[in-house]
Amino acid sequence: MKLTRRLMMSALGLAMSAAIPSFASAEGLIAIITPSHDNPFFKAEAVGAEARAKELGYETVVMVHDDDANKQSELFNTAIARGAKAIILDNAGADATVAAVQRAKDAGVPSFLIDREIKESGIAVSQIVSNNYQGAQLGAEEFVRLMGEEGKYAELLGREADTNAGIRSSGYHDIIDQYPDMEMVAQQTANWSQTEAYAVMETILQAQPDIKGVISGNDTMAMGAWAALEAAGRTDVIVVGFDGSNDVRDSIKAGGIKATVLQPAYRQAQLAVEQADQFLKTGSTGLEEKQLMDCVLINADNAGKLETFALAE
Repeated sequence: MKLTRRLMMSALGLAMSAAIPSFASAEGLIAIITPSHDNPFFKAEAVGAEARAKELGYETVVMVHDDDANKQSELFNTAIARGAKAIILDNAGADATVAAVQRAKDAGVPSFLIDREIKESGIAVSQIVSNNYQGAQLGAEEFVRLMGEEGKYAELLGREADTNAGIRSSGYHDIIDQYPDMEMVAQQTANWSQTEAYAVMETILQAQPDIKGVISGNDTMAMGAWAALEAAGRTDVIVVGFDGSNDVRDSIKAGGIKATVLQPAYRQAQLAVEQADQFLKTGSTGLEEKQLMDCVLINADNAGKLETFALAE
């Protein structure tokens, strides 16, 4: 009798547990790996990817590689060891990332890249990036217009290992160099960093006190440059950034930085998750590996519609 009662209670417990949805995700784990969230662009990527993954029924783990390829490699090992179904990645170097993505593929874990490409095709399932060249041309056209097609200017470059840094610089110069009265008097990297950009801008101002404009490879460096210009009482200098951050939006609205170029980080990350979901369920995304998303110029006319790397309709 006692044995029968125990069996009945066990069966009842199993039935109840089956009726209650498991707290753990039925779809599995998606790993989201980006650079530091100190940069709001990368934080927006992580937030967008995580939100969409959870909506689609996945568990998530969000990790940060700090643009360190060795750390990124360790995070890939962690994702593989934890049984991740897919990896969403904004990578730590076009060359340095290839081996990690290949290792994940060999382990049966597909990678979906956002923002930055790697220098190999056929090992990541998707590489979804902003059309950096098109966006840079938009920014350069606005910069030339604001400068009145003449004057001395400086360019702040991103990290050398990041493909986007070179693409944006090329896009800028393919426009600006058409204007013979635009004179670049300084071109220095600030490694996407606000603090480095502040220091670089101070140095440039000392050497080129009559500078008229600054075009920056991203918004974080633009903010650092603008802070240095403000500190020096040079709010007459025209600054244009790239990314579409809320910080630069607020500066534009306050009459500081003049323009930026929006790349849709939040939506880009969500697309990567949606394609991962499609791939895991059907074996294909139905799309080409390399996909470009066009950028949008942001200036005083539309800055009020910008929120967290997305433009309201």
